[in-house]
Amino acid sequence: MRSGFKFSNLLGQVYNRGNVVFSEDGTKLISPVGNRVNVYDLIQSKSFTFEYEHRKPISCLDISDNGNLMLSVDVDGRAILVNFKTKHELHHFNFKEKIHKIKFSPCGKFFAICAGRFLQIWRISFNTSNDEYELDSGDGIKEFQPFVKYRIHAGHSQDLINLQWSKDSRFILSTSKDLTTKIWSLTKEEQQLASMTFSGHKDFVMGAFFSEDQEKIYTVSRDGALFQWEFTKNSNLDESDNEDEEEEIDFTKYSWRITDKKYFYNRPALVSSVTFHTETNMLLVGFTSGEFRIYEMPYFNLIQKLSMGTNSVSTVSINKTGEWLALGSKKLGQLIVYEWQSESYILKQQGHFDIMNSLCYSPDGSKVVTASDDGKIKIWDVNSGFCLATFNEHQSSVTQIQFAQRGQVLYSASLDGTVKAWDLLRYRNFRTFTSTERLSFHCLAVDPSGEIVCAGSQDSYEIFVWNVQTGQLLDTLSGHTGPISHLQFSKENGVLASASWDKTIRIWSIFSRSQDVEPIEVFSDVTSLSIRFDGKHVACSTIQGQILIFDIENAKQIGNIDGKKDINVGRHITDRFESKNSDRGRFFKTINYSFDGEGIVAAGDNNSICLYDVKNEVLLKKFTVSNNILLDGTQELLNSSRMTEFGSLDLVEGANNIDDEDEDDPVIKNAIPGSRRGADMSSRSLKQEIRVTSVQFSPTATQFACASTTGLLLYSIDDTAIFDPFDLDFDITPMAIKEAIADKEYLEAFIMSFRLNDFHLINEVYENIPIKEISIICKNIPIPYLNRILKFVGEYSLESAHLEFNLIWIKNLLSYHGKYIMNNKFKYASELRKLQKFLIRLGKETTQLSKENTFSYMVLKSIDIANLEEEEVEFQNGFTLEDDDEEENEEVDALMDEDESDGE
Repeated sequence: MRSGFKFSNLLGQVYNRGNVVFSEDGTKLISPVGNRVNVYDLIQSKSFTFEYEHRKPISCLDISDNGNLMLSVDVDGRAILVNFKTKHELHHFNFKEKIHKIKFSPCGKFFAICAGRFLQIWRISFNTSNDEYELDSGDGIKEFQPFVKYRIHAGHSQDLINLQWSKDSRFILSTSKDLTTKIWSLTKEEQQLASMTFSGHKDFVMGAFFSEDQEKIYTVSRDGALFQWEFTKNSNLDESDNEDEEEEIDFTKYSWRITDKKYFYNRPALVSSVTFHTETNMLLVGFTSGEFRIYEMPYFNLIQKLSMGTNSVSTVSINKTGEWLALGSKKLGQLIVYEWQSESYILKQQGHFDIMNSLCYSPDGSKVVTASDDGKIKIWDVNSGFCLATFNEHQSSVTQIQFAQRGQVLYSASLDGTVKAWDLLRYRNFRTFTSTERLSFHCLAVDPSGEIVCAGSQDSYEIFVWNVQTGQLLDTLSGHTGPISHLQFSKENGVLASASWDKTIRIWSIFSRSQDVEPIEVFSDVTSLSIRFDGKHVACSTIQGQILIFDIENAKQIGNIDGKKDINVGRHITDRFESKNSDRGRFFKTINYSFDGEGIVAAGDNNSICLYDVKNEVLLKKFTVSNNILLDGTQELLNSSRMTEFGSLDLVEGANNIDDEDEDDPVIKNAIPGSRRGADMSSRSLKQEIRVTSVQFSPTATQFACASTTGLLLYSIDDTAIFDPFDLDFDITPMAIKEAIADKEYLEAFIMSFRLNDFHLINEVYENIPIKEISIICKNIPIPYLNRILKFVGEYSLESAHLEFNLIWIKNLLSYHGKYIMNNKFKYASELRKLQKFLIRLGKETTQLSKENTFSYMVLKSIDIANLEEEEVEFQNGFTLEDDDEEENEEVDALMDEDESDGE
């Protein structure tokens, strides 16, 4: 069992809070998702997530103009400096106060932050002119810190909201809640000339921006007023007629004045976010009503006015070229990239509003489907990370989803009392199954043939069986004396396994005449189960923290994994003791077998994902779901200073509430009885609890997914290692392989190249093997090397232009080893899917080529060859076929006769 799984991507959520920014080339969008950072490649339609995590949700981030450095800050002021190109963490720093905005200077040597009432400027000690980062202060003095404090500006009476650098990095504009804007200089020499306060607005100033020539300043307030400021000469001073034009200008006679006032007139909606693109003079404004507008400055011409919904636009951004606009709304987790010139959407994504209840991989492993408490079903592309489709026909929470074996039909069970079938070719609901009574379905299972679907409920102790073709209820399976917790069909023999709170597991044969089954006693409530791929073993998790493994045929227990001590249980906000003394959540609520049956992944209402080796019953690896300490159940130690005789101070609203920053009066939170799940987004909810609702291995056996409070976490095996030898010996060298090729010992050279596992050597040996030797080599390939050879041929075929050569290899490999592969297909699932992908693509291309050249073939077939022999045929490239070329004409006649005979 391979255990080299690492975190690879975060799906299910696209934006939570904070600001979004474009990369330096304008092709990538950087979005904070909780305490992680997602990056969306808008050109290649892919996304990835940085591996590092903050302790709390990210409040703001920014990237340097050269695209090398990225700095993200959480709500407590803890910052992480990252090399954006190599994805490596460079430095951790604590500003020790809340940071509302961070912005790198255009020169790349400084960055400024809004820290409360103060504007702080920090100098970057990194030499950012190239990728070789050197701690250099610029004057040759080495620094021990990546950045050092350069200057602090104080002058605002309330917290700062926004800041903006000038194009030459000499001045900074800061806006505040005190209804004013101030301009600051970077150096002390210019500070007296630049010191100025812009007042006159009647509400918070949301943004202030320099024009392209830096002769105008635009300020935008929350009430929808835009003021234009210009640096003009004071009118109360007398102009000197004898002033020489060549003399220096006396800046003391000049000041910033309001030259124009404009209003958006969008009451009662307020301005929630604003940004300005200096190169194109384009102003982008977002409102609390969900509307956003594009204006051309300085004429204040309205270019476009659109809406992204009914929720407030939390953040806006414009890329470097001014073509794409990014907008985010944290209420529903929406993220949009809009191309305003063509009026089209480049990216339009939205995550789940509530926690996800279930996930399921498609049979080919290319898609993963999630179901949530918000009643929506979303289909995500594993490679790109984007949502492909959303189904929202359910009227209540969707509890479980399941694919049919062919992958074209998806089934879902919901608390609204229905089981729905979805057509993934036309993306529509084509069948709805209901019971005779109004029940809430909690679990679901689909027969491998796709003819039968079963569902169980916690309101009834029966299992309901429907016919997919007719939609009729065929039977109800009775026998359990407690609520049904889990159902699953075996993919091989078609038996149905059910788990219940009555401390039993039952194995049903749906297609047999008798439905009498003997229960398998577990002696504890069963929370989840999983059947091995061959249908011989079943594993179940209990509330005692154990994973029990049974032989289905003999109904005998053959394994026991005790995972109670492997689970990391965090301390909840109401606990008066540390996590090590808590028994809450010390069991698994979801488990899943790997495709080869050698491993089990398990998780539950805790902060751990455990990967076990079934044969040896040992823990292979343990993953932490999240390090976000704002989630209930992630902290381990007890902070006694926060505890009082009336409870924890964290129960006071405003003490740890990061969303209601303007709340002045603390109010005790009273949670609704029964709303323990933490998905209630109103002010009455306490905290979201860390928990995992579903885990599943990918059919490719190289990845597994985890549906958690923080989103859909993907863990993959890193196959990028260049040198990974297999059964290596001292005699195996590149020179020995090349000598074997020269001596025509192709089988020996082929096996030696796989033992060395160098891709270039394998490729060289593969292409030097003659076609007549392929059959002999495939027949004598040792079994231990079969999976590696199949994997290489599958990957090589997808990129190679030698179609017939690759097809001969595939034909011979499957001809000689097909029986062994079928008997052990769970070991070769990933390799077979690569071969299948190549064959399907080749078949589609061949069919398309045949359709496109049908009429050309008919025309060539109808040409009279006899007449061509007597005439001179002139080709466009200057080559002529003369009558005296009798030998060539005879060869052409022979080839055409062969083609006609083959066609007949």
